Amino acid sequence: MSIERHYFPGNNTPLGFFSYYKHILSQREANRIICIKGGPGTGKSTFMKKIAAAFCGREDIDYLHCSADENSLDGIVLKNKKVALIDGTSPHITDPITPGAVDKIINLGEYWNEDSLGINKDEIIDLNEETSRWYRIAYNYLSAVKSVYRSLEEIYGEAAEDSEIYGLVADVIGEEFSDISISLNPGRTKKFFASAITGNGCVNYLPSLVKNMKKIYIIDSPVGYANYSFMEIIAEGAKYRGLDVEAFYCPMCPEEKIEHLLIPNLSLAFITVNDYHDVEPWDLAEFTENEQEIILLDMSDYMKPYILQNNGKLVESLLDEYEFLLGKAFKCLEKAKENHLKVEQMYIPNMNFTRISNLVDETVKELDKFS
Repeated sequence: MSIERHYFPGNNTPLGFFSYYKHILSQREANRIICIKGGPGTGKSTFMKKIAAAFCGREDIDYLHCSADENSLDGIVLKNKKVALIDGTSPHITDPITPGAVDKIINLGEYWNEDSLGINKDEIIDLNEETSRWYRIAYNYLSAVKSVYRSLEEIYGEAAEDSEIYGLVADVIGEEFSDISISLNPGRTKKFFASAITGNGCVNYLPSLVKNMKKIYIIDSPVGYANYSFMEIIAEGAKYRGLDVEAFYCPMCPEEKIEHLLIPNLSLAFITVNDYHDVEPWDLAEFTENEQEIILLDMSDYMKPYILQNNGKLVESLLDEYEFLLGKAFKCLEKAKENHLKVEQMYIPNMNFTRISNLVDETVKELDKFS
């Protein structure tokens, strides 16, 4: 039975669009990386969905979703074949690193009618400029959200019982890694996002990522709590023992905060839940055929109650501001998406999709040779 997973390789963040595309498939592990070029509405996402459909049921597939529109794909990975197809256009421009030997370009721009598109030149430019403006405003709002986040982080940082948390981490490492020796060949880290800030709000694909895990730690943490040390120590402990890890980062802190951690070789997962990506144990049961061991950790149990009580009204006020500003960012991202869809509608009638469909068949035959 094939395994399907869904996540985001890039995200809308306080730092702007943030990309972890380089972690999708490395040059040395890949048999083929196909960079797909072409404008909006040229069928890049549909092309990848058709390729995935051709291998569905006989290949483990990762679906890489677009943070601008979670229903669109920015890439797919055929795991067993070690093949990736990636949208190589802005804002996540991807170009060949080892052309021919690993990388290949498919340019869907070869299948459009330039003369017809030229008629709409000014409108396309205007819409693209307006889309960029909505993204800039959205990122300004997210920057403001991050300031509120830092205030919450300061309160929870003061409340945290550090010694107890480090004791908890030590217990987890002892439980999970005690039988595994330190390795001379450290494991590797791949970085992605399990959830994204989109025009439709916060969207996450956590159930798809953990459905094949045998053991899951569900860590209940309030919005703004910085569990940097917990996840980092677990990740380092795994890597020192030669185990590869997949780290899924927080969109608010895309460079520093691991929200979820998978250790595939142990079928082990650590996931953080809060108001914006909440997963109940019974929700996970709907996505798996395997019996799972689930351990619940409530981080409020490792905080000083009097500090939480003394700052209760402030935390409530900050959470209101957080939600208000985040809602503003959602609206701006929704406007950007609406404009992008208008541009797509100008390209779609000017594409030769019959030829692109033939290209899908040719690509499937090409990729079939990889075992």
